[in-house]
Amino acid sequence: MIRITLPDQSIREFENPPSGMDVALSISEGFARNCIAVEVDGALKDLDTPINKDARVRLLTPKDPEALEILRHSSAHVMAEAVMHLYPEARLTIGPVVENGFYYDIDMQSISEEDFPKIEAEIEAIIKAKKPFVRKEMSREEARERFRNEPYKLEIIDSLEGDVFSLYEQGDFIDLCRGPHLPHTGHIKAIKLMRVSGAYWRADQSRQQLQRIYGTAFFDKKDLKAYLTLLEEARKRDHRKLGVQLDLFSFHDEAPGMPFFHAKGMAIWNALLDYWREAHRDAGYVETKTPIMLNRMLWEKSGHWENYRENMYTSRVDEMDYAIKPMNCPGGMLLFGMKPHSYKDLPHRAGEIGLVHRHEMSGALSGLFRVRAFHQDDAHIFMTPDQIQQEILGVLHLVDRIYATFGLDFHLELSTRPEKSIGTDAQWEQATEGLRAALEAYGKGYQVNEGDGAFYGPKIDIHIRDAIGRTWQCGTIQLDMALPERFDLNYVGPDNEKHRPIMIHRVIYGSIERFFGILTEHFAGKFPLWLAPVQVMLLPMNDELIPATEALQKELSAEGLRVEVDTRSESLKKKVRDAQLLQIPLMLTVGAKEIETKTFAVRTLDGKVLMGMERSLFLDTVKGHIRKRALSLEIFA
Repeated sequence: MIRITLPDQSIREFENPPSGMDVALSISEGFARNCIAVEVDGALKDLDTPINKDARVRLLTPKDPEALEILRHSSAHVMAEAVMHLYPEARLTIGPVVENGFYYDIDMQSISEEDFPKIEAEIEAIIKAKKPFVRKEMSREEARERFRNEPYKLEIIDSLEGDVFSLYEQGDFIDLCRGPHLPHTGHIKAIKLMRVSGAYWRADQSRQQLQRIYGTAFFDKKDLKAYLTLLEEARKRDHRKLGVQLDLFSFHDEAPGMPFFHAKGMAIWNALLDYWREAHRDAGYVETKTPIMLNRMLWEKSGHWENYRENMYTSRVDEMDYAIKPMNCPGGMLLFGMKPHSYKDLPHRAGEIGLVHRHEMSGALSGLFRVRAFHQDDAHIFMTPDQIQQEILGVLHLVDRIYATFGLDFHLELSTRPEKSIGTDAQWEQATEGLRAALEAYGKGYQVNEGDGAFYGPKIDIHIRDAIGRTWQCGTIQLDMALPERFDLNYVGPDNEKHRPIMIHRVIYGSIERFFGILTEHFAGKFPLWLAPVQVMLLPMNDELIPATEALQKELSAEGLRVEVDTRSESLKKKVRDAQLLQIPLMLTVGAKEIETKTFAVRTLDGKVLMGMERSLFLDTVKGHIRKRALSLEIFA
C-alpha cells in the first residue's frame, strides 16, 4: 500500500505505485486535465512518474510558480523539433530556460526574423498534434550511439558524469534532458519567437558560431499579449534611445563599455549623489575614497587575484603587478586596519562612491545596464556580533527611504549558507539569524533562497519594481566573515581582548550607471523636477527680448535652478513643442508684459498654464518642490 500525503495533509492510499496523474485523477478528472507536473518529496517530476514509496506530493497546475519554467523548457524542445523539420542539416547544442523565455543554440544556416512565421507554423502543428513528452533512460554507450551524428550532443555526453542519461522524446524528436516536461505539447497555448542572434559554442570565440533563437511561451494568449505590450512599452522607454534624445550620455569605440556622461547627464548624476550623501550623513555614515589601482599583494590577500583575475584589468609598474580595482572592499579593509579600534567605536559605517572596472565580454555589454567601468555606492559597516540585527535594520530603513524617494517599491530575499562556504557553523547560524531577526523586525515580507548565499556569508538581496512592473536587483546586504579574517582586522572588547569584527557589505543604488539607466526607463525620460537636467526653459517671444531673458536666466540660476534659454528664431509654438519633447518640466514664456510686470507666464509639462505669476511666488513654490524631492509635476495648486 502506497500512502500519498497531499498539501492539505489529506492522505490517498493506492494498492500499486501511482503516477502523479493517478493521484490527480483520484481528486477529479477536471483537476487532472489541468495538471502539468508533480512534486514528490520536494523534487519535481513528470506527471507520469511512478511513485514507489510513501511520499508527500504536490500536483502542479499553470497557477504554480514553477509551472512557467516547465512550460518554457518544453517549448524549447518544440521549437528545436520545428527547426529540425525545416532545416534537417541543423545540429542542436543546448536550449535552456532564461528570464522571460527560452532559447536554443543551433549550428545551422543564418536565419532572420523573416523566417519566424514558417518556424512558428511548424511549432503550431506540433502543438496541435498533442505529442506526449516521453522520458527515456540510456547508458552512456546507448546515448552515444543514439547521437552518433550529433557532435555537440556527443561533446555534452562526454562532459557529464554518471553512466545513465535521461532523454525526452516527442514524436520523431529526441533530446538529452533532465526534465521534467509537460504531459504533452498541447499544453502550450501561446508561444512566440522573439529574436535571433549569434553565439559561440561554449561561449568560446574560437569555436563554431551558432544561431541563438529566442522565444517565449505562456499558458494563456492573454498573458502573451500583455507581455508583448510590456515589451513595446519598454522599447519606448529604452534608456539607450532616451540617452541620445535627451543628450544625457553616449558610448564611443575608443572606450568600449565605458559611458561618457554629457552635461545634462551630469546634472542628474550630481543630484543623485547629493541625495545619497544627504541620506547617508543622516544615517551616521562617513564618506571615504580609495585608490583606483592597487598592487598584486593586496588582491592576493583579498582572494581576487586567484578567483577573479580574468575580469580584472592589470598593469605592471616599477617591476610590480597592479590591478585596477573591480571592487572597493579591499581598500576599505586597509582603511579600517590603519588604527586600533575599541568596541566603543563600533559600529563604524563607511561609504564610498568608488569607480571600479570589470572586463565584461563585448557581447554582454548593454547600454548602462552592463558596462566595464562603473561606480558603486559601497558601504562597509564594522560591528560587534550583537549589533548585527540593529545594523541590518538600519540599512533596511535607509533602503526604504531612498527607494521611496524615486517611487520604487521593492521586495526582499534572504539567501542562506551554500554548500561551499567558509566559517564555522556557529558563525553562520549567528549571522543568518541576525539577518532573519532584522527582516522580521522590519516587518516586510521576504522570500528565503536556501543555499544561495555568498561563500563568505548570508545576504539579503533587494529587488526594485519599476513603473511598468519590471524587477531589478540593485541593492544587496551581505555579511562577511572572510575579509576581516584575511586582513586580520580586530577590535578590543570589554574584556580587553582582541575580537574579530563582523562586517556588512551593502549597496543601495548598486551600480550608479545602471541605476541611472533604470531611472531613465522608470520615468520614461520625464524626470521629476528635482532630477530633471533642465528644470526651466525660458522662451522669449521675439529676438529683441533675448537680452532680458538671458538676464532672467542668470537670476534663476543664482537661485539654484537649472535654466536654459531658447534663443532660436522659431515660433513660440515650436519652441514649446521642442521643450516638451525634451521633457522639460517648466516652460516660461517671456514677453514684454512679463518683463515689465516682473511676472512669469508658466506652462508645465503636464499641460497646466498659469499667467501673471509673481516671480517671488514662482521661486518659493518651485524651490520648495525641489527641496521635498517631490515626484509629481503637480507643482502649482
